Amino acid sequence: MANYIVTTDSGCDLPYSLLQEREIIPFPIRYELDGKVFEDTMLHEDCKKFYDGMRRGAVPKTSQINIMEFVDFWRPLAVRGLPIVHICLGSGISGTYANGLSAVELLKEQLPELEIFLVDSTLASVGYGMLSLMAADMRDKGITVEECVRQLNERKAEINTYYTTSDLTYLYRSGRVSRTGMMIAHALNINPILNLDLEGHLIVQEKVRGKKNTIKRIHEIIGELVVDPEQQVLYICHSDIPEEAMEFGEGIKKRFGFKDVYYTYIGTTIGSHAGPGLMAAFFFGKPRTMKRPKD
Repeated sequence: MANYIVTTDSGCDLPYSLLQEREIIPFPIRYELDGKVFEDTMLHEDCKKFYDGMRRGAVPKTSQINIMEFVDFWRPLAVRGLPIVHICLGSGISGTYANGLSAVELLKEQLPELEIFLVDSTLASVGYGMLSLMAADMRDKGITVEECVRQLNERKAEINTYYTTSDLTYLYRSGRVSRTGMMIAHALNINPILNLDLEGHLIVQEKVRGKKNTIKRIHEIIGELVVDPEQQVLYICHSDIPEEAMEFGEGIKKRFGFKDVYYTYIGTTIGSHAGPGLMAAFFFGKPRTMKRPKD
């Protein structure tokens, strides 16, 4: 019998069916597209429609989960009388974690016995989806809520991720790269390799000319960092480039001997900023230690 509830949000980029199967409850993040407000369904067919809209020129807008949305999300769960473990999008990317902490304080004024443990994942996309699955595994094994939270906080730095894209147009539109940087990258066929630092900030780790060289360099980085690939699943996510993502994932699996590969879409939270054409690999490895350079 479960002794705590695991929650997260739809930005974890795992299919809704998988979260249902693992009894992980996601908050559906809202986004705006073409003047209409939608909820992230976490369905791959809706992700494809979302990216098709961006290709037609639509510029989506997203908003972080606010305090009262958190309160309204957790209050109905409180009637079960169980602690709640919530895995958040990293605080280096969003203010969601801070809003969650404020919501917990507000709820405790009304329900003093309620226990909600927030985990700042320091990750984005499938990175905190992986933490959510870990939490569900520990819950199902009967591990205490305190030990679950301790292990999540201890191991989150071991989740490594490397993103790349050959089209910076959408990152430029969202203000993530400069116009000059975008134009130079397109002119010189430069592909950035992005990752997350220890605090969860998205940073450009390297810039490589040509897609083939970029994939080769990502392989080299994975080889330097991965730990026990034969005992873990490699997670590959993408923003509507399934064939390219599969080639990317199968190449990594073959080279390093991962037990399996799981493919999923990058959802609307990260996709609103990155646009179509992004793909990323997530795996357990040596702990992330780098921090964002000071401005």
